Amino acid sequence: MPVYLDNAATTKPCEEAVEAAVRAMTVNYGNPSSLHRAGLDAQLAVDGARKMIADSVGADAGCIYFTSGATESNNLALRGVTAAYGKKCRKIVISAVEHASVEETAADLEGKGFEVVRVSPREDGRFYAADFVNACDENTCLISMMYVNNETGYILPVKETFSAVKRRFSHIITHTDCVQAYMKLPVKVKVLGADLMSLSAHKIHGVKGVGAIYIKKGIRVVPTVTGGKQEKGIRSGTESVPLIAAFGAAAEKLAPTLSARYEAAKSLKERLLGSLADIDCVEVNSPEDGSPYIINVSVIGRRSEIMLHFLESKGIYVSSGSACSKGQQSGVLGQFGIRDKRADGALRISITAETTEAELDEFAAAIREGIEKVRG
Repeated sequence: MPVYLDNAATTKPCEEAVEAAVRAMTVNYGNPSSLHRAGLDAQLAVDGARKMIADSVGADAGCIYFTSGATESNNLALRGVTAAYGKKCRKIVISAVEHASVEETAADLEGKGFEVVRVSPREDGRFYAADFVNACDENTCLISMMYVNNETGYILPVKETFSAVKRRFSHIITHTDCVQAYMKLPVKVKVLGADLMSLSAHKIHGVKGVGAIYIKKGIRVVPTVTGGKQEKGIRSGTESVPLIAAFGAAAEKLAPTLSARYEAAKSLKERLLGSLADIDCVEVNSPEDGSPYIINVSVIGRRSEIMLHFLESKGIYVSSGSACSKGQQSGVLGQFGIRDKRADGALRISITAETTEAELDEFAAAIREGIEKVRG
């Protein structure tokens, strides 16, 4: 079996998710909008998943809307809010290390006349709430910042930032991309002060192709997909009952064990860093207090693509960054002060609580071997 250490890209669906999807395809296969019994059964499956996900983030079920994934959720948040509030307020504030689905959407809006302010870390490599507050003004309609950075595991100060922003500019809408935090860190919409929140199923052992967005009651969002008025008109299109049911099943399985899994991941991260500590040309890029599920390291003098394929030849799967970047440097590492040869040699190891010590030991041994065998 391969050693799979690319869980920030996607996770293996759990048995419960697979079973829920199969049941929805073979038993509850009706259209949720149909008015007969088969349609009702399908709708009940969707409603059950909606309630499960809502409960897990401390929200009302009526505030959860299903999408095709977090990319669509992020697009809906930025485009939907700017369409609703952008006539009067033409400014958006985001972090400089956002996922491409936020950064590229913001850039598109920038081309359409919106002012976009990207807040970078300070020289110490950390973000501060005050910098985001100072970037906002009365002309700002939206602030969007991810909770956990998908390349380094850095935890952004979402709670502190949103609280400070709301105290000074109560009209600003707050959005957080919680893809790498959901079911790994405590994620509650009221605690974070989020008006909107994006989630993804395939990062929590669900199935690819489905995500969700939380929209606080009273927040106006103009739909980006229109049609049959499904999801109360926020996201038209027949709901994918199998994928949604699998999402709910995965959330139901993981929610009760969040703390235990976090501690397990923390222990695994410490073991891995201990194994790599005495390798001279390996440097750690992730912060000590970051998410234990993502560990970014650089093998100095060895390009990440070459080392990645050497590891693959040994049956070990990692990545060189975000899966959406297709191997291209996103610029996120540079924002954290990781540049030049150090950035060229970056590898992202992303684990789950089920990752074993033996797998991490095998990875560390392969890194040692790769340093000896790989050049350039």
